[in-house]
Parts: sequence; structure tokens; C-alpha cells
Amino acid sequence: MMKHSEGSSLSSFDTETASLLTDFDLHLFSEGTHCRIHEKMGAQLCRSDGAEGVCFSVWAPHAEYVSVIGDFNNWNSSSHPMTLIRKSGIWKTFIPGVIKGALYKFRIVSSYNGYTSDRSDPFGQYSEIAPNFASIVWADGHQWHDEQWTSSRSSRPWQSSPVSIYELHAGSWKRNSNGSFLNYRQLAEQLAPYCRETGFTHVELLPVMEHPFYGSWGYQTTGYFTPTSRYGSPDDFAAFVDHMHQNGIGVIIDWVPSHFPEDRHALAFFDGTHLFEHADPRQGYHPDWKSCIFNYGRLEVRSFLISSAISWIDRFHIDGIRVDAVASMLYLDYSRKEGEWIPNRHGGRENLEAIEFLQAFNETIAREYPHVFTIAEESTSWPKVSRPVKEGGLGFSMKWDMGWMHDTLEYMQSDPYYRSFNHHRLTFRAVYMFAENFTLPLSHDEVVHGKGSLLAKMPGDQWQKLANLRLLLAFQIASPGKKLLFMGSEFGQQSEWSHEGTLQWHLRNSQEHDGIFRLVSHLNSLYSKLPALHQCDFSQEGFRWIDCNDTQQSVIILERRTADKSSEVIAAFNFTPVPRHGYRFGVAEEGTYREIINTDDRSFGGSGVMNSSVHTDPIHQHGAAQSIAVTLPPLGAVMFVKN
Repeated sequence: MMKHSEGSSLSSFDTETASLLTDFDLHLFSEGTHCRIHEKMGAQLCRSDGAEGVCFSVWAPHAEYVSVIGDFNNWNSSSHPMTLIRKSGIWKTFIPGVIKGALYKFRIVSSYNGYTSDRSDPFGQYSEIAPNFASIVWADGHQWHDEQWTSSRSSRPWQSSPVSIYELHAGSWKRNSNGSFLNYRQLAEQLAPYCRETGFTHVELLPVMEHPFYGSWGYQTTGYFTPTSRYGSPDDFAAFVDHMHQNGIGVIIDWVPSHFPEDRHALAFFDGTHLFEHADPRQGYHPDWKSCIFNYGRLEVRSFLISSAISWIDRFHIDGIRVDAVASMLYLDYSRKEGEWIPNRHGGRENLEAIEFLQAFNETIAREYPHVFTIAEESTSWPKVSRPVKEGGLGFSMKWDMGWMHDTLEYMQSDPYYRSFNHHRLTFRAVYMFAENFTLPLSHDEVVHGKGSLLAKMPGDQWQKLANLRLLLAFQIASPGKKLLFMGSEFGQQSEWSHEGTLQWHLRNSQEHDGIFRLVSHLNSLYSKLPALHQCDFSQEGFRWIDCNDTQQSVIILERRTADKSSEVIAAFNFTPVPRHGYRFGVAEEGTYREIINTDDRSFGGSGVMNSSVHTDPIHQHGAAQSIAVTLPPLGAVMFVKN
């Protein structure tokens, strides 16, 4: 891809139009296998016959007339008409003298009902700030300094490495004192040291692709190749990722190939027809989100979407892609009543075209960037989501464990008195724990729309709420799977999240909330430093129950270990406010066991019911010849390692 710094002269245009949109490109695009069509389509700074300018191209096969309008021709639709390239459906033209920063749109005229519309560029790399929607001629100019990070990704495979994700919304994490958004560079300067302090290994950004409605949090995407200009330019976003990488923090983005909004400046009804979406609303319209559904069977749409994903890795060095609402893509009857959907060719409810697209997407990422991972938000029991395509899977690296999230939160929200009747909610996961490569999410979806913050969900008085939250966070860290925590939960945000404001940072001034923060930092540190807590997140050999059947006292004890059993961590959880003194359980080896964390530690805001080192006794317990007797703090978790 051509690199071109902002403000540089026309002499730096070094791409000839002859190198753009070759016959092979057109073939791959129409075949659905072009994964970098963004390097050829849209607005490309280039040279033609010695003149420097921009080669514009757009896919609009059903248009009868297309032209480029912009601030360089006074938005005159007759100044620069485009030419249709044979049967490709792609229109193009070269306009000399146009430079980086120029505003442009495509004027599309169709014979269908006299349709005329001005559109932003589907392949645009930069755009005006909403509600304006002109695309901006752009070429990336950021000079990267993250070589050490990107070159070392192969030495830290995500499967066996710690992955603790801090999920955040860029517009409401923090703001400037006047209420304005932090730009991408300001966000990086404040976020990187914060993540280092709290021990998160990655950040995951709610979608930063361009979106007209701020209140959609980015999930109603219009610019699939464009970082939203609300927070700065594409170079500013590149600087954000670069800064995070230089501080040892990976960057994951949310990506939404499941649906797009009806805004008539973007993809919907693009060339006077349902080009990107299905024409039949039973396939092309999402009833929940009032948005359009991509036509995954149209091969050019596949090239468009896969190129979008690849572009974020190519241009911005992204480390992971979390795919939103996968379940809505997999099922033709998703959120539809009988008669509101069309069966597949076999009469079933599976969206075969979407399955093929997801498999192609994952195979392309794995081929082009084997050290970049993909994560599916998939809320059903669809099999093999995170298994290779060659084994009949969808090919994702990981899958959100929505069952764990809902079961655990439902359990934690219950009064401790009734928890003995719901013990199975914490243990049922063992049935499917290693069926997928799971990420354990405590995500944004659980702290909005009247659901309350994680802290607000917890039962009891303020002390019990805080203790329950500490217990929940420790249970997440000790359970097999990678971790995700939404912003604010790391210090016990009291109010549910609002995108119109910022987090309740003043709570950090209180000892009890700062105690939650210190606990999260300590938990993340242990998770990263102790291989037993992360090396076998996806393998049965890294986990065993010591006791999962003490329903009467609501106690669970488990062990995490490395594959060779050279490192082990024992975690015990007391889900009642009653301290358990002399609680005995079996251990594998004779010796002394040291408490490495206790959520009831006073430094975390607890009551200080602690353990010193404990030595084994030759008393049989839980099938082991040796056992230890410990104190389980009220609504508390403790972890031990053998000295």
C-alpha cells in the first residue's frame, strides 16, 4: 500500500493508474476471494500520463450514470463522469490535481424509478465528522515504531498466553475537562499506563468504524474501512495502536459484518437496488436492530467484507477482531416468527451463505496473519465455532462463553441464602468447558439498558456488594478461558454505563472502590505471571475440581495447572457471608501451601480474614492422601500455591 504523509506535495504520488484494478483484481473481486480490494478501490492517489491526482472507483452495477462530486469541482455532477469497466459493475475515472484531504462523494443515477443519490465511498479511508458524510481523499502517513511488538507475536501464541481484555468505549471512558472527546492520541497516552497499572494484556474497542449515530456505540457501521473521525484521523488511530503496542498492550477491535444501517448516504439501496443487502426483507432486514443484513451469497460483498477486516490489520496492526452478533448471521429465523423467514435450499434454518462467508473470513485471517486471533460473539450452542474449517468448524480462534456469563451473574445476583439451591449454575459449565476455546466476558451488554453495573447487581448491603464483586472477579480469573472485563468494573462503578458521560472516576478516591482496583491489578498480575492460570485455558489437562459438590455451604474448590503439572494453583470460593474456619480439602502433594491472594484482604476493602502458610496433614480428603485446613473468608476467594 502506498504511504503518503499528510501535507506532502503532489510529487509523492507514486502509484500509476495502470497498477490499479487489473483484470486479475476484477476476477478475484467477482469471485469473492479478493482480500485487499481496498488497495485498488475508492480514492487512490496516483499518477496517470505524468499527471498526479486521484483514481476514483466504485461498485455500482445497476447504475446508468455515476460521477465524482467534490470540493474540487463545486459538487458539480457533470464535471467528472465515470466510466463502467466492462461487465464488472465497477465505475472509474482519474481526476488530475486532486490532493489528499479533498472531500468527495459519488453521484449515482439509476434507471430504477429515476433514482438519484449522493453517496459516501464504501471503500473510503476517512470521512467527515457526522452528520456530514463526505469521504476524504486519504493516504496513510503514520511512521510505525512497534516492530518489536509485531515481530514477537509469534513467540507468544494466544492459545497458551495470558489474554486479559479491557473492553472500552472510546467516547465515554474519559473526556476532556470541557466535555469534549479525547482524541485517539490523548486516549492512548492515558489508557496505556492505566492498562499497565491494572495488568490488562489487551484492550478491546467497541466499534471505531465510522458510524453516523453516536448512540449506536459503533454497532451501526457505515464506514467499514474508516476509523471514526470523531476522535481524529486515520493517522491518529494508527498512533493510538502504535503507542499501545510500544507499551506492551494488544489492540482488539469490534467488527460488525452482521448488519448495517439504512442511512441513504451509505450502503443501503446503494445503486438504486439492494446491492449489499438482500432485497427480500425476510433475508435482508433485521427486525431487532431496524437495519440491513448483508447478502453473503453475493461474492463481491464477501470480497468487500473480508477486505475490510484485512485492512484493519494491514493499515493499523490490529491484534484481534471480535465479530459481533454471529448468532444473528448463522440462523435464518433469528428473532423471526414463523413465516417471516426463508428456509435454505435443504429446508433448514441455517444460513449456509453466512457460514461460508465466516469460514472464508477466518481462513483468510489465519493464512494472512496467523498470529492475529478472531473472537465470535455467538450466543447459541452452534458446534465447533472455534474449531478449524477443515474439521467442519467456523474457524474462529475463540468464542465468548455467554452461558458462563449469564449463569454466573444470575447466581451472583441471588441472595446467598438461596445460593445452595443454584449451585449448579456455577458447575454446569464443566459439561462443555473445553468444547470451544472460550473467552469469559463480563461485557458492556450486561451493564446497560437498566441492567445496572456489576456492583449494583450484587445483593446485600454495600460491604456485601463489594465483597460479592471481588468474589466474582476472582472466580473469573481462576476459571479456564481468556478474560474480558468492561470498563468501570475494575473499580466498582456504581451506575450503569452511559455513552453520553464518562466513568465515575471520583470513586477511585474512596478506599473501598480503590480496593477493587487494587484487587483487579493483583488478579491480572497473578494471571499473567503464573502459567498454571493461563497456559491451559482451553485444555482439560489444566483443570480439575477438588470439590464442586458442597452445595450446603456454597463452597467451590478447583485447581489450575500447567500441562506438565510443574505449576499448580488452588482456588477456593466461599459464596456465603459466613466465614468457614478449618475448612479441609484434599491436595495432591505433601508440603506447605502459601496463600497468594485473598479477596478479603483489608487492602482490597475486605475484613481481613486471612490465612498464613498452611501445612498438609495425612488426612484423606477428596480422594487425596494429604489435605489442608484453611479459613475461607466471608464472600471471599483465596488462592494457594505450594512452596
